[in-house]
Amino acid sequence: MALRFYALIFVALTGILSAVSPLDLALMTVQARTTEQRASEADWRYNLGIRAIRDSQYQKAIEFALMSLDICREIKDRECEARAYNGLGLGYFYLGQYDKVIDSYQQRLRIAREIKDRNGEGFTLGNLGSTYLFLGKYDKAIEFYLQSLAIDRETKDRLGEAKSLGNLGSAYESLGKYDKAIEFHRQALAIFRERKDRRGEGISLVNLGNAYDSLSKYDKAIEFYLQSLAIAREIKDRYGEGAALGNLGSAYSSLNKYDKANAFYLQYLAIAREIKNRHGEGIALNNLGEAFNNLKQPELAILFYKQSINIREAIRKDVKKLDKDLQQSYLATVEDTYRDLANTLLQQNRIIEALQVLDLLKVQELEDYLKNIKGSDRSAQGIRLLAPELALSDKLLAINPDNSQAINNQLASQIQQLPKTEINKVPDYLNQIPQGTVLLYPFILGDRLEIILFAPNNLPIRRTTKISKDQLETLISDFRVGLLDPSSEDFKEPSIQLYNLLIKPIEAELVQFNAKTILYAPDGQLRYIPIAALYDGKQLLVEKYQISNLIAYTLSDFTPPPQNAPNILAGAFGGKAGDRKFGQTALPATVREVQAIANSFQNSVTLIEEQFSRKAIESKFKNHNILHLATHAEFNTGAPDQSFIIFGNGDKIRLNEITDWQIPNIDLIILSACQTGTGKLGDGLEILGFGYQVQKAGAKQAIASLWKVDDNKTSVLMTAFYAELQKGNVTATEALRRAQVSLIKSKDFNHPYYWSAFFAIGNGL
Repeated sequence: MALRFYALIFVALTGILSAVSPLDLALMTVQARTTEQRASEADWRYNLGIRAIRDSQYQKAIEFALMSLDICREIKDRECEARAYNGLGLGYFYLGQYDKVIDSYQQRLRIAREIKDRNGEGFTLGNLGSTYLFLGKYDKAIEFYLQSLAIDRETKDRLGEAKSLGNLGSAYESLGKYDKAIEFHRQALAIFRERKDRRGEGISLVNLGNAYDSLSKYDKAIEFYLQSLAIAREIKDRYGEGAALGNLGSAYSSLNKYDKANAFYLQYLAIAREIKNRHGEGIALNNLGEAFNNLKQPELAILFYKQSINIREAIRKDVKKLDKDLQQSYLATVEDTYRDLANTLLQQNRIIEALQVLDLLKVQELEDYLKNIKGSDRSAQGIRLLAPELALSDKLLAINPDNSQAINNQLASQIQQLPKTEINKVPDYLNQIPQGTVLLYPFILGDRLEIILFAPNNLPIRRTTKISKDQLETLISDFRVGLLDPSSEDFKEPSIQLYNLLIKPIEAELVQFNAKTILYAPDGQLRYIPIAALYDGKQLLVEKYQISNLIAYTLSDFTPPPQNAPNILAGAFGGKAGDRKFGQTALPATVREVQAIANSFQNSVTLIEEQFSRKAIESKFKNHNILHLATHAEFNTGAPDQSFIIFGNGDKIRLNEITDWQIPNIDLIILSACQTGTGKLGDGLEILGFGYQVQKAGAKQAIASLWKVDDNKTSVLMTAFYAELQKGNVTATEALRRAQVSLIKSKDFNHPYYWSAFFAIGNGL
């Protein structure tokens, strides 16, 4: 589906305050003596912050807002203080620090209510609503917008009322309540017309077009987009003009009029480049790629998709940047660009390029989920353009319906003439993977499962199996249900079927490459099952290979870490059997678990029950290299703040807070009682997100569990794991494998329920 734009009247900038002369600036020093001078300095600092935001210098904007805030507090000027908090909220928003955004706006709201500033209160409620809307918390956004609307009506602020109505429309559209969205957008449109606010009128028309587009009423949508386009051109609003052109292209694409869609997309691409709107340029390139794909011109589609992704990756490497007036935003996830390109490349058998795209897809999924991903120097490089693509890349605007087929055919011919070694050129850092280690990337498509296997200094291997996504997800669900019942053998049949899908097609190559370690990067719901428990009819996969889940190779360091002597910091949730503690089941065996660690490793420190607090753990990080948390953790679908680790005294750390930990000295984090997918299975991003957050905090590797095993049985596996680790000269991945194999060979714990929940995350080296 083509990406669309919606116009959201988002976080309005408080206007630049009264101008200050250069002479006054010279006098505004920290030594300024009078309250009036200090107030002027605070205003000046605030103005500099707003200008910094308009120049995309977001960290600088925060610094100026903090300076302004300090002065406002010094002179006890609450109105000035409220204004500074608004500047902070804006700066933090553009940096993607959303908890701080909300905190800043809440502070501003509290002051507005204290000083009875009703306009400021309404304005801030609207900003909070827009922040929650951006975070996908639509009901919360609506709650704030309704409060803002009530104040707008009370204070007879008609333009404020129109903006609140429009934002309510956008929130209801996000919830799929299109008729209600149309009702609000029409009310907003009427007020903007009454007040002769042409820009607001144009925004409302775009939003109405989007709502009708979502209802598949494309002709009606086109009517509104054309009206919006006319207004944008009249008032010389190039952003608005681009949004209207892009949405016209999307509507015509939905009508299967791809040549006409391309004509609008190309106009928008030209505007996006002219006004340096990088996000918009990326969307236009994506939509052109989709249209050329639908026109059966795959080489051109690949080129446009590549350009779109490369822009996205370049932006990601920069500071978290959003378009400055935030009128243009994605209505569909840009993840689709990556999936469409990978699919098209695989259909052309361009495997190494597809592998690169699948890896960048992991990074994009993380950004969609966590919204704080900066990427790396590797991911910023994007996807390499082949020489014929590079030659054409500067001439994209010259492509039109009359010449596109000929250009596509010429491009295809030029690519076919390239040596295979050029088409499948492997990035240098991938060949740094140690011999005996392979990358395994499955890719779930609607009608098939693609498998890519890569070993260093070899061309990648591709295997395709015909199975629908629905069939595969049913199989995954059946396997997981079987794994969770230790009294049943129902896991065996789906285990064999999944082995035949994921491993059997590459079985010979694993032997040929002399593979010992599989770095596995699962896709979608495959993240909810352990491939360690896949069965070939004779052996389980873990009996043959070390296995570690990989976040993304572009975010990984393949240098084997030094094998330091274990120095363990362990915490136990504890509690009495049968009791509930902080809303959770007591885990009495966790106390024995950490005591056993203490008895085996002299340098270990244990914290039990009430002693096991977040503050206590954080105060002892730097003295240890293994962090063992024998406690409840839940990784749930939905927003990252719905996933958490709980401490023995009831403290919690949420998934999105883990990066606050600075733990570069930690080689391994172990969560021995966590669970995932507690409700309906999603796409497993909470699992991928946990691995990324731990790695970003500085830890080298993690071990977690896919479901909660009885805490007595968990202790058996953990005892075996640490016994292997104590032998020395062994990686955590291999120690886990040996521990799992020991349970497989035992009489009482050989069912995969007891051992296969535990999996390693990291490079496994």
